[in-house]
Parts: sequence; C-alpha cells; structure tokens
Amino acid sequence: MTRADDAILEFLLNEVNRSLVASPSTIEANIEYGLTHVRRRLRELDDGDLLEYYDRDRGLYQITERGCAYLDGEISADELKRND
Repeated sequence: MTRADDAILEFLLNEVNRSLVASPSTIEANIEYGLTHVRRRLRELDDGDLLEYYDRDRGLYQITERGCAYLDGEISADELKRND
C-alpha cells in the first residue's frame, strides 16, 4: 500500500463514511497525485479488491467492503500483501 492508495480510498469513503462513486479524473482533482499515477493505483486497488468498478463503461469506481475494512484498521497492509 502506498500513500496514494490511502488517499484514493479515503477520498472514496468521505468524511461521513459514505461511499462515493468517482472517475479517475475526479479523484485526481481531489488528491495530490497526477492522473497517470491515480489510474495506475486504481488498477492495483481493483486487483486487491479494495475498490471496484461501479460502472465500467463510464469508468466510475467505488470502495469495497474490503477497502472499508482496511481503512477501519480491520485489515493491515501486511495482511493485504500476504493475500496477493
């Protein structure tokens, strides 16, 4: 997990713990990482089941229950590595 991964997941689970649906460009506009890096990390997070497509055709992502569990500290970064 990288700082960008945390920023992406935290953005998709906003301050009131309500899941957002967003495109890579919307995510990039709201965190401190460039679009190319955001897209790369989105693919990795999708591969790790921490987020998923909400609408693949429109390129919209949402956080998964596993992603929420990671942010809540129920799953550690070490556990995520072991499950890869």
